[in-house]
Amino acid sequence: MLMFLLRRLGLMLLTALCLTFIVFLLTNLPPNLEKLAKSEASARMDDAQVASWLERNGYEQPVLIRYGEWLGVVPGWTRTDDDGKLRGRCVASGDTAETAPRYCGILQGDWGFSTVFKDEVSTIVAKRLGLTAWLMGAVMLLMVPAALLIGVLAGMKEGSRLDRSLSTVSIASTATPEYVSGVIFIAIFASSAVGLKWFSGTATSAMDHITFKNFTLPVVTIALYGIGYIARMTRASMTEVMTAQYIRTARLKGVSFPQIVMRHALRNALIAPFTVIMLQFPWLLNGVVIVETLFNYKGFGFTLVEAAGNNDIELLLACSVVAVFVVLVTQLISDIGYVFLNPRIRIS
Repeated sequence: MLMFLLRRLGLMLLTALCLTFIVFLLTNLPPNLEKLAKSEASARMDDAQVASWLERNGYEQPVLIRYGEWLGVVPGWTRTDDDGKLRGRCVASGDTAETAPRYCGILQGDWGFSTVFKDEVSTIVAKRLGLTAWLMGAVMLLMVPAALLIGVLAGMKEGSRLDRSLSTVSIASTATPEYVSGVIFIAIFASSAVGLKWFSGTATSAMDHITFKNFTLPVVTIALYGIGYIARMTRASMTEVMTAQYIRTARLKGVSFPQIVMRHALRNALIAPFTVIMLQFPWLLNGVVIVETLFNYKGFGFTLVEAAGNNDIELLLACSVVAVFVVLVTQLISDIGYVFLNPRIRIS
């Protein structure tokens, strides 16, 4: 197990480096840098002035050097202006060549400065990620038990009326995108036109104080799509397990049906859904973009949209690091969970 974890951690590190480099390369394309220069200096800059601004701010260096600076493994660029003032990536106000740090990347905790929110990127990401964590936690608490219950009930007796009914509900929920179900919920339960103003149409107030009225609709909107997907996977796995030879043997021995389901079938049937459930974390982290924008809940997804729409390169890179980390960690937890759910699985 130890060697397996070490190999996986090494592979995770290599994957993270490759993915973050691709994102860094795409966000630092010449058109994006030109747009950044004009937004920071002047929209009326000509090409020569743009090139001069990029050179003064270290953007004309090779992309690998700038990627190393962003990571914090290459010393940050420095230069002295004509007036003798020291400037550079790691140079703060009042720093001299002797006091300025050499390295200032994400490994040193310096995630950069947001050109849109005018604040430290690490502060913005931490705050917005915390807001999304509350949303994700509420969604998982609703989605996972409901999906497993529907999937198990449908898979216990394949082809029954209950199976057909629950399968139809699962397919319908999966086939309905969040932007459709969210609009429908707002129109029915939060609009004065219909008259059922049971909930709030926006979740902005939930950023400060979560209540049942301002947090229910975004949670149900996200959970509804995931419930159908997990329920279908659970139903398929449960159906396969219920036709296994050891289940037939248990029936012949006279074991009651509830005991067969709870003691023999359920644990094996949860192996495939476990993987799907773990995959919901990265999907939720990046999939809440639509719902957070729709309900004006300014979490991680909303921040990602703002950063992309306003060419906030440092904030975009920070969001990509968080997303890559969540995907890789959930995959590792999923692999380790296999061993505990099924003792027959061994790490070679």
